Amino acid sequence: MEILKLSKRVTCKPLDEWRSVATELLGTQIRIVQGKRWRHRVIECGDGEPLILIHGIGGHAETYARNMHNLAANGFHVYAIDALYHGFTDKEPYSDEQRWDLQVDALADLIDALGHTWAHIEGESMGAMITFEFGMKYPQMCGRLVMNTGFGLVNLKKTDFREQPGGGSALQDLSVRSVVSPAFATVRQRMEWLVASPDRMTDEMVEIRLRLYSFPEIYESMQKVYWIGKEWRWTPRWEEEDVQKFRPEALIFWTEHNPGQGPDYGEYVAGLIPGAKFYNMADAAHWPQWEKPEEHDQVLIDFIKPGQGEGRR
Repeated sequence: MEILKLSKRVTCKPLDEWRSVATELLGTQIRIVQGKRWRHRVIECGDGEPLILIHGIGGHAETYARNMHNLAANGFHVYAIDALYHGFTDKEPYSDEQRWDLQVDALADLIDALGHTWAHIEGESMGAMITFEFGMKYPQMCGRLVMNTGFGLVNLKKTDFREQPGGGSALQDLSVRSVVSPAFATVRQRMEWLVASPDRMTDEMVEIRLRLYSFPEIYESMQKVYWIGKEWRWTPRWEEEDVQKFRPEALIFWTEHNPGQGPDYGEYVAGLIPGAKFYNMADAAHWPQWEKPEEHDQVLIDFIKPGQGEGRR
């Protein structure tokens, strides 16, 4: 395991200087892509190597509104997507038992529909788990993979990690309330969990998620995604020994204030993946791409395209 060091010093502008999501996404294209099996919603811009960005559970493509243009300017064709069961991407077939296999099959379906044979991928939280599972099942379709504040469903031998605030059942409780009683206050509480301080979450982003949850098909799907009315199940699919079979080049991207699972957890799992790199962002929680966009982007650039010219290896 190697610690990733940035190639240059990054200065992040004050968060109150970022404009609205709609303004940041000017110049991007939002479209529906029909695959062989599923219909996918993507926000895209740029030319160059394909880079797919996958949000966390309950989320949507706008998670990456602050990153699209900078990444595109650095040689990527960037696709922020609504994952299967989320946003305006298809919701069926749904299966608790097969949800991870279906998620990665849907990602393969999307890459093919976009006309690519492979892609770099960053997944955040749930998206990181999809990314890990994709690397295990479809290594031939992988460029470089970034797992941001999340990891695969692995039964870890080490359990004595330093616990950080917000772990355990806190996220599930907040999530259930935001879906069962979707109102500005409940959704805002859920989304404040994502950031290191409440003022970093904008009312606009809360309104976007609340509006999405007002669509009946999305609301129904969120109840399935969060196991509402069912027993919460988070069953490991892999053992540590299985991770040794992981072949794509990988970066574990963690943060100082990630709720529940702190940097020692991220560094440990990075050590399980052959040849993986590790990066820990200071002064951020579960949404580094939103809290410190410039630094987040430089992490991806330096990992995926070191020296701005290697391309895929």
